[in-house]
Amino acid sequence: MNTANSTVNTADGTVRTAAGTAEATAGTAGAAHGTATSAGAHQLPAAEHRLGAENITLGYGDRVIVDGLSVDIRPGVITTVIGPNGCGKSTLLRSLGRLLRPKAGRVVLDGKAISSLKTKDIARIVGMLPQTPIAPEGLTVADLVARGRHPHQSWLRQWSADDESEVALALSQTGIADLADRTLDELSGGQRQRAWISMALAQGTDILLLDEPTTYLDLAHSLEVLDLVDRLHDDYGRTVVMVLHDLNLAIRYSDQLIVMCEGRIVAQGDPSEIIDAALLREVFGLRAEVLEDPVSGRPMIVPIGDRHCRDSVH
Repeated sequence: MNTANSTVNTADGTVRTAAGTAEATAGTAGAAHGTATSAGAHQLPAAEHRLGAENITLGYGDRVIVDGLSVDIRPGVITTVIGPNGCGKSTLLRSLGRLLRPKAGRVVLDGKAISSLKTKDIARIVGMLPQTPIAPEGLTVADLVARGRHPHQSWLRQWSADDESEVALALSQTGIADLADRTLDELSGGQRQRAWISMALAQGTDILLLDEPTTYLDLAHSLEVLDLVDRLHDDYGRTVVMVLHDLNLAIRYSDQLIVMCEGRIVAQGDPSEIIDAALLREVFGLRAEVLEDPVSGRPMIVPIGDRHCRDSVH
């Protein structure tokens, strides 16, 4: 990973920026997140594909959610989009994955408008895991993951030993090879999310878009899934863009944060440099103390309500 200045342009031009700094070794990055890099992992160079948006306006019907937003996603790092409900986080992610066409502006992949590219070509570079993916009843884990190879199939190129190998590798990477013959209905929430992530990995994409990957999971399973995402990023150099609601988990597991409010980006950069009490009050209307996380060394948010507070806090 490199050190680079984060730059964002929005309709009103009011944006906080910070230099995003990350260590060059995967082992150091893993330690920063409180995770360990798996032994013997195959190290690959950071992803080189670039994804971004130029002055996009997004919405549904006549309702505009995002207006005049531009952003450049740094390759090879984990970026998490945070913000209050209804601010446009998932809408932005859907547009980056070409699931939502902008009303104006354009999403750009490697310098070209994503709308001009073939669907299969995009699917070989960008993998998207929606918030609540749905699979046919009775589908096995292996069959689900095999669907990730669809972008690589054609009438000239049918299922091959390479596809079989990619599926096996994806199952191994996520630690669910022993669940390959079980149906999704039989799995726990954490196992099911691993299966969906395996399918995205089987696509062989450099960029992974994950919309609320911890939705409906308890804290233990949320940590399990985010540890997996972090390990895959460290070991294989993938660019990851996530939407998360849990602010402390977003801070711990992200190299870069994009902070949204009312359809615009108000801050972007290294969590340690942009998260403070003033930002939390401005964006979330939240009164909080920002302390050092004793586990990760990163910022940790302690919310302050009207009750159950020491007198010294009021």
